[in-house]
Amino acid sequence: MCGIFAYLNYLTPKKREEILEFLVNGLKRLEYRGYDSAGVAIDGPINKDIAIIKKTGKVALLQQEIENRSNELDMSRSLDVHCGLAHTRWATHGVPNEVNSHPHRSDEGNGFVVVHNGIVTNYKEVRVFLQKKGHRFESDTDTEVIAKLVYHFYKEHPDFSFRELVECVVQQLEGAFALCFKSKFFPGECVATRRGSPLLVGIKTATRLATDHIPILYGKEELPPLSPTEPDSSSEHRPHGRTEFPTLPRTGSTSEFEPLEDKQVEYFFASDASAIIEHTNRVIYFEDDDVAAIKNGALSIHRIRRGGDDPHKREITTLKMELQQIMKGNYDFFMQKEIFEQPESVVNTMRGRLNFETGSVYLGGIKDYIPEIKRCRRLMLIGCGTSYHSAIATRQLLEELTELPVMVELASDFLDRTTPVFRDDVCFFISQSGETADTLMALRYCKARGALIIGITNTVGSSISRESHCGVHINAGPEIGVASTKAYTSQFISLVMFALVMSEDRLSLRTRREEIINGLKNLQEQIRQVLKLDSEVKLLAEDLYKKKSLLIMGRGFNYATCLEGALKVKELTYMHSEGIMAGELKHGPLALVDEAMPVMMIIMRDPVYTKCINALQQVAARDGKPIIVCQEGDKETMAFGYRVLEVPRTVDCLQGILTVIPLQLLSFHIAVLKGCNVDCPRNLAKSVTVE
Repeated sequence: MCGIFAYLNYLTPKKREEILEFLVNGLKRLEYRGYDSAGVAIDGPINKDIAIIKKTGKVALLQQEIENRSNELDMSRSLDVHCGLAHTRWATHGVPNEVNSHPHRSDEGNGFVVVHNGIVTNYKEVRVFLQKKGHRFESDTDTEVIAKLVYHFYKEHPDFSFRELVECVVQQLEGAFALCFKSKFFPGECVATRRGSPLLVGIKTATRLATDHIPILYGKEELPPLSPTEPDSSSEHRPHGRTEFPTLPRTGSTSEFEPLEDKQVEYFFASDASAIIEHTNRVIYFEDDDVAAIKNGALSIHRIRRGGDDPHKREITTLKMELQQIMKGNYDFFMQKEIFEQPESVVNTMRGRLNFETGSVYLGGIKDYIPEIKRCRRLMLIGCGTSYHSAIATRQLLEELTELPVMVELASDFLDRTTPVFRDDVCFFISQSGETADTLMALRYCKARGALIIGITNTVGSSISRESHCGVHINAGPEIGVASTKAYTSQFISLVMFALVMSEDRLSLRTRREEIINGLKNLQEQIRQVLKLDSEVKLLAEDLYKKKSLLIMGRGFNYATCLEGALKVKELTYMHSEGIMAGELKHGPLALVDEAMPVMMIIMRDPVYTKCINALQQVAARDGKPIIVCQEGDKETMAFGYRVLEVPRTVDCLQGILTVIPLQLLSFHIAVLKGCNVDCPRNLAKSVTVE
């Protein structure tokens, strides 16, 4: 998705050159999210003027454009107070070009500018309203209506504060968004808000913060529902059935909150903590419908109306992320680095939770809810993409160890069907980012129906982690590459540990639990052994990268590996790939098999081994040349293979962690050989925050 970065310095002198460097570097930290254009907005060389620079393509091209315009921007001028906005856009409304790029402006004089992540679903109605008021649009985007709407309110209510104008705007918008505003009418101020799309602010001061909490300020009265001022007019083209925005009651607080002992302060707004960690580790995560305003160096957080469970304050938290964690190090690509980090990431997922000496498992985030979970009717695992595959990978084990019915659902399909959910259901929502829109919508659907909500995420402070009743943080570390790798294996292990917790008092399952725990103990070293196959996998990739399709087959515990491996090949290499349940081979897919069709088969010495061998023989009988992933030393299986990759043997329910890594490496090497953008595949985004 798009990326937001905004920087405000108050009584902290910065040259315009330094400010632009901050903005550009912030965008570079967000490049992994996927984008097609970039832009910045800063104070221009003329007082009360705003300069907007936008460029289609990579941030490096924007940086070059800034350098080309350095003479007109007066780069050496020092500014005591300044607000700058920056954005990377992933096209949703309108083709990628400079006009459609962010920041968007309210008028030719750049009175207000805004950057936006997300989608405004009612933008057409708002656009029609504004056009009737004489506004002229220059882009095809949904975002431009936001800039023009705030300008409309400013002209209607010139006595309103910047924050009050933004509050008026967001009440007219439907959809998901994170917004940052800047205005020449309110110099040195910045207003930001979010609904359904992540946003946080980092705070950097010369002295310590006076408090770790910022109270929420509320309006003196709630805004009533807006109604038409023209009773006889048609509602067909009006936002929310309105043709006219009426005068709004003033909202506000009797005092502003200053969180600092020292007036010198710098603020960093961003859609991801990775953009600000090099500047500060003190951040506030905003909740939906928070409106944060910075004026005279003071940060206030405002809400129009009180919620039933609103904590009435926002905590300043300390990030534990380190800058080196989000750098490539000795690797050429983030994805490559993250694949090779898996020996450490799986240990971090288990650290402090699994005691190998006593065989006990402790999940602090859900321990108080275990009795309730054991009394539930069924478990529901809900996710999208890779997270969905981690649920499929562990479903069989969860059924075995909990003896509960387990449903695995794609979040989008789950919502489309309006699936029945009951108070005695336990629903797991799995998401690397914790912001996946479909998963988050499904969470709210289940929560409204009284189900127990458990979040499985990799991001502290994310929407899913905050809105769940309890959960497990997978501790995989920052994952920058769009194609998820180490998050998959850590999600896998987190769900396995949950199954172990649920079965700890079952004597009949003691041997099985010990077998799994011993498998987890040896996992780190076994992953290191699999990663030594890298050179073999690269040679295999050289055979496959010119092919047009790849079939990956398996069954049982390794079916999820087939789905995940095929997904990685598709998203990274743009080659067609399909994960096939080997038991379905005779029901259609066998027609695809011939001497030219590459077929990978995952065959392990597990309860479905004989059935997999039958499928393998059918492929060989049709002149197929199967590429086999099997256990080390399995000569019988290797004899059928055209090419063979051997992985260490572990307990059957954990084998999928070891078999997926060669497929991660294969997709990576094919992508490199084809010249694809490994970390940012076309058309994809790291955090999918729109449906």
